[in-house]
Amino acid sequence: MKSKTFDFSLYVITGENYHPGRKLEQVMEQALRGGADIVQLRAKDAPKREVLAQARMLRDLTARYQVPLIINDHLDIAQAVSADGVHLGQEDLPLAEARAILGPDRIIGISTHNIAQALEAQAGGADYIGVGPVFPTGTKPGRQAVTTSYVREAAERVTIPFVAIGGITLDNVDAVLEAGAKRVCAVSAIVGSAEPAETCRAFKHRLRAFAAMAMPDPASKRIRVNGREDWTNAGNVQELVRQYGLQGARIVVELDGVILSREAWADTQLAEGAQLELVHFVGGG
Repeated sequence: MKSKTFDFSLYVITGENYHPGRKLEQVMEQALRGGADIVQLRAKDAPKREVLAQARMLRDLTARYQVPLIINDHLDIAQAVSADGVHLGQEDLPLAEARAILGPDRIIGISTHNIAQALEAQAGGADYIGVGPVFPTGTKPGRQAVTTSYVREAAERVTIPFVAIGGITLDNVDAVLEAGAKRVCAVSAIVGSAEPAETCRAFKHRLRAFAAMAMPDPASKRIRVNGREDWTNAGNVQELVRQYGLQGARIVVELDGVILSREAWADTQLAEGAQLELVHFVGGG
């Protein structure tokens, strides 16, 4: 899968230390099922042969979901597995050299920690930049948080896609979106979650809600789902369930205090201000 034309809202990075006892493939497939738009393989301390094996597995997995795969640092591994691109830090191979090696069709992302680095990466031809760490994070120990002030500055001055990253959770993501981010990246909040798919869906709901508030679709309506405000253009409950990626899940739907049978979903219209509870049953029972 190679394409420079891409857009995304939820970027997920691997972090095996956050899910001991669970396989990388299992966790990342859950993230993809939940709506991850990009997956990055980041394995700073792993032996190169192990990174290559993980990259091959993730290449097959992301190809099935038609989602770009980005490799952190290792240009040779990105080429070996035909990954969609690489992500580079400020101390890694310079952008111009990486572009000369990878060619014009691969995605190159650059980590930035201030607006000068952001504008330099943009001028140098980066396809996107990371903006962070917004909050303190275990993935960047010792790195001072840039806070939402840098997110706000990037939103005002950067014209290429940027993704806010670093310590972002469902408890603080609204502050990041209010600062102007349209794309967020999470590591521990997703791969360390007991239910990565559900966590991804929750992030996507927040992203979609803020996008709708910024540029509302005339056909969209404001609703509340599981206590959170959201926007939707779904006409009925069945369309809403499909929009949330729950069409094949074992769920109970309550609309305005009334539990709906599955057979009634397609015939039950959604009105402005509707309040829903979507209860998802996981595992056996």
